[in-house]
Amino acid sequence: MTHYLEFEKPLAEIEGKAEELRALARRSEGMDVEKEAKALDDKARVMLRDLYSGLTPWRKTQVARHPDRPHCVDYIEALFTDWTPLAGDRNFADDTAVMGGLARLNDRPVMVLGHEKGSDTQSRLERNFGMARPEGYRKAIRLMDMADRFGLPVVTLIDTPGAYPGKGAEERGQSEAIARATQKCLQIGVPLVSVVIGEGGSGGAVALATGNRVAMLEHAIYSVISPEGCASILWKDADKMREAAEALRLTAQDLQQLGVIDRIISEPVGGAHRDKARTMQSVGRALQRMLDDLDGMDRAALVADRRRKYVEMGAQGLAA
Repeated sequence: MTHYLEFEKPLAEIEGKAEELRALARRSEGMDVEKEAKALDDKARVMLRDLYSGLTPWRKTQVARHPDRPHCVDYIEALFTDWTPLAGDRNFADDTAVMGGLARLNDRPVMVLGHEKGSDTQSRLERNFGMARPEGYRKAIRLMDMADRFGLPVVTLIDTPGAYPGKGAEERGQSEAIARATQKCLQIGVPLVSVVIGEGGSGGAVALATGNRVAMLEHAIYSVISPEGCASILWKDADKMREAAEALRLTAQDLQQLGVIDRIISEPVGGAHRDKARTMQSVGRALQRMLDDLDGMDRAALVADRRRKYVEMGAQGLAA
C-alpha cells in the first residue's frame, strides 16, 4: 500500500480512482475500463512530475523522512557483497541504530557504516528510530580504526534525525563520543566517502559524514537542527517549521552551492521510495566514482584533502 504525503493527496485521489476502476473490472467479467484507467494514469504521471519539479524545503523534508524510503540495510543488501556485520563498542554495549561491518563494493574491500531507522514498528523501536547513543559512535570509532589499520576505504550512509538526547546517553558522554567520532573521521589515512540517503541531522550525522567526498540524494536533507527544533527555539512555535526549513538551507541544492557537499544523486520522479532499485543503483555508481576520485592518494594526501575541505567550506559559506 502506497504511503502518500500530505501534499500528495490530489495524486492519491487520482491513483486511487484508477485502481478502483481496475478492481471493478476484475470483479465484473467483460467490463473494459483500461482506456479510462490509462487516462487517469497519464494524469497522475503529469501531476507527480509537477509536484516534484519544485519542492519547497519543507516538502523535501517530508520526502526525506518518507517511511518507505530505502534505508541503510537496503543499500547494504543491494550494493555490497560478503557483508560481515561487526557489533559493540568494547566498552558498554552494541547500538543497533548504527550498523557497521566489512563488505565488498564491486569487489573492493571496504568498511561500511550507517544509521538504520528500521522499516516497521518493531524494527524502529529496536533501532531507536536511527538515533544513535554514545556506544554507537564509539562502535564507529572502533571500526574506523580497524579500517585504518588494514587500509580499507570507509563508506558511510547517513540517515538520522540526530543523536539520541536521552538522560542515559548524556550520562555516558554523548557529546564527547560525537566529537571523537568526528575527530576520527579527520584522522584516518584511508578514503572516507559519505552519502546522505535521508535525514542528516546535526552532529549525529556529522560524526559519520566528515569525509573526503560527501554526496546527497536529491531529496535528502542535511542540517544543524530539525526544522521543528529550529522553529521552537527561534519562534517558540513548532508550527513555524516551514519557515525554519527555508532559513536552514538544508536541501542538497543549497548545500552543494555552499560547498558542504560535493555531488547530488538524482532520485526517480516521486522520490527514492517510488523506485528503490533505481535509487540504490544510482547511489552505488556515485560511491564508486567518489572512491575512484581518491585512488592513488597516500595517507598524508587523504588527511590533508579532508581537512582542507572543511576549512574551505566555512570560507565558501561566508562568501555565499
